Amino acid sequence: MSSATLLKSRAREFREALNQGVLVADGAMGTMLYEKGVFINRCYDELNLSAPQLVKEVHEAYVKAGAQIIEANTFGANRGRLATFSLGEKLAAINEAGVRLAREAAGETAFVAGSVGPSGLRNAAPEQLREIFGEQAAVLVGAGVDLLVLETFFSIDELREAVTAVRAAAGPELAIIAQVTINDDGAMLDGTSTEDFTALLDQWPVDVIGLNCSVGPKATLETVERIMRQTTKPVSAMPNAGHPADVEGRKIYLCSPEYMSQYARRFLWAGVKIVGGCCGTTPEHIKLVRSEARSLQPGHRALPVVAVDETKPPVQKMPLVPVAAKSKLGAKLAAKEFVTFVEILPPRGVDPAREVAGAILCRDAGIDVINVPDGPRASARLSAAITCKIFQEQAGIEAVLHFCCRDRNILGMQSDLLGAHALGVRNLICITGDPPRMGAHQHATAVFDVDAIGLADIVTNLNSGLDIGGNAMGSQTALLLGVGANPGALNIDEEVRRFERKVEAGAEYVVTQPVFDIKLLENFLKRTEHCRIPVVCGIWPLTSYRNAQFMVDELRVPVPEPFMERMRQAPDAEAARREGIAIAQEMTRQVQWMVEGIQLSAPFGRYQMAVDVAAVIEKK
Repeated sequence: MSSATLLKSRAREFREALNQGVLVADGAMGTMLYEKGVFINRCYDELNLSAPQLVKEVHEAYVKAGAQIIEANTFGANRGRLATFSLGEKLAAINEAGVRLAREAAGETAFVAGSVGPSGLRNAAPEQLREIFGEQAAVLVGAGVDLLVLETFFSIDELREAVTAVRAAAGPELAIIAQVTINDDGAMLDGTSTEDFTALLDQWPVDVIGLNCSVGPKATLETVERIMRQTTKPVSAMPNAGHPADVEGRKIYLCSPEYMSQYARRFLWAGVKIVGGCCGTTPEHIKLVRSEARSLQPGHRALPVVAVDETKPPVQKMPLVPVAAKSKLGAKLAAKEFVTFVEILPPRGVDPAREVAGAILCRDAGIDVINVPDGPRASARLSAAITCKIFQEQAGIEAVLHFCCRDRNILGMQSDLLGAHALGVRNLICITGDPPRMGAHQHATAVFDVDAIGLADIVTNLNSGLDIGGNAMGSQTALLLGVGANPGALNIDEEVRRFERKVEAGAEYVVTQPVFDIKLLENFLKRTEHCRIPVVCGIWPLTSYRNAQFMVDELRVPVPEPFMERMRQAPDAEAARREGIAIAQEMTRQVQWMVEGIQLSAPFGRYQMAVDVAAVIEKK
């Protein structure tokens, strides 16, 4: 394969990877070189020639941490900046060495990006800027980068010239990421507002719009959310590790890897497609960011492809058991009866007496099924499948099993799904699962062989009498396949796309995240009319203003300001709970005529709150 063909192939692979899921970029190069003893008055780009092993070690550390994009050490390797060090004649050598070192460290594990920073010139003419950026980009492309990153631009006019020149040098094949740097208010340093620079970048020939440097994760997140309201292009976020503090003459960045990873989770919830770090971030930061990325958006994996032996007759799938015959819940959904779920968490120990009493309370109040989470918030509890069986036997009410991908490889998934069927637990909600770092056991590892879409494929296979390898089992499961969805997702396009794929994989009903804004539910239902399956809407009775803030800040569930204000005005805890029930009752009355059921949470084990909300349901 020629070098030109290989370049196009890698560029195509990057575009495909970007379309399929989230990518994690590396962190700071300058910070790491400074920590290794390089003085700040050195030309860091020239180290590609004079200290290549030092640069390569930094790249290797990021690859080991899990970075999927490695930026070559070429940020300042343009003629304008190199001239200040009298290194202009070494421009080609520095850029070529930078790409080579990054490629040697990345191997086949990560994509190599050519980093292009601002010119370093003041009041340069547009023609001069285009010449400077075009020259560097041509060298980087010739050296074999997989993509180009324009980063830390503070002038929209200079970025315009950079984009024009770099696209001309790169041609149509290479992806270009264009990142600006901002103030805490979201404006570029030249005063261009978030809305204005987003509108321009949305029109320019770049593939990804993003932010890097200058500010920490908080301001970056707030600005990213504004950007995403104005563009359908992928968005990247590479914040600093906060603002640096001057400690004994050294610039120290105070955002810990744990803090950065928490914001990485929020970036991913917001729909960011590329997340990494800038000044102050280290391989330890990126390691935890990658962990969050794998946990929250592991990407859809299809079931393994099995070679077909043409000498044998093709495996025949068994006809699926009708929805109505799978369970009582299935029969009610098939008959278009309105159904009510109440969520009850498994006990932390081995005594389920309190939870069974709650299930009996719900049964006597006319609730149809108990929904049992699988390790909610990454916590260790009694087996969800066993808890379901206990509810069905001791409380006399059918259960729904949350089944998540976090803790099992695909072999364990198949075994546990077959076991659930054998236990008589026939109702499922297939979810990806909360990452371990959200729970108390933060050093637990996550598996994530597949995500919720891949899990739905596995269930449909088992329901068809086939194992994960596509081999006939001689019998079949009759599991009612439910999935999750979030009508309030910031990236609703991606949420709808994933929902469509879940339906294609065999989903038979969907349970939503809690809904407080009726317009978000209406929009989701309208966007999914073409693939409509029964919808069970999540309803969460708030218990306090702090609880409402948790919904917004941690679970990323939009709560309208009027509801927030009502919770804020509650004079005491009991009044707050009453107000939370009243809000949930109002939501129930509104959504009842739009969906096929509701799922009620019983916050902090207050099962009576769920029952009180269900009391307002009108018989259809």
